[in-house]
Amino acid sequence: MKSKHLQLFIFFLIINFGALGIGSWLMNNGPMTEWYLDLAKAPWTPPGWVFGAAWTTIMICFSLFMTRLYMKDDSTKVKVLFSIQVLLNVSWNYIFFNQHLVLPALLIIILLTVLVFYFLLGFRTQTKLKSLLVLPYAIWLCIATSLNYYIYLFN
Repeated sequence: MKSKHLQLFIFFLIINFGALGIGSWLMNNGPMTEWYLDLAKAPWTPPGWVFGAAWTTIMICFSLFMTRLYMKDDSTKVKVLFSIQVLLNVSWNYIFFNQHLVLPALLIIILLTVLVFYFLLGFRTQTKLKSLLVLPYAIWLCIATSLNYYIYLFN
């Protein structure tokens, strides 16, 4: 990896994992609270350890994608969309787990999913096959959205 690529990759890793860390902090031990444990959850809800493994993989892949995209297109549009992605990702944790606002959280995760699919499809001419690095994020968000929707419907 070239020096500029490596620097950008490390930058995106720090931002993405930093956002995960802030989101975890803001959820205030959410998955272990009585509120969450007492919810009716979807039968396809994965065990807790899967979330950590999934997010680690997702953020490494997304950081690689963002490095490639930013090398091809460092426009204000890319910067704004990336920033919105970070804000939506962080805010979902707070809104869902900390504030227990299931419907607003559902709206946030739907917006995040749409945005991630835009990264996947809207920048594929610039990123070529590297756009597939967004696929784990998009798939995970579809699963997470379905879990949030299930909780909204059945609680």
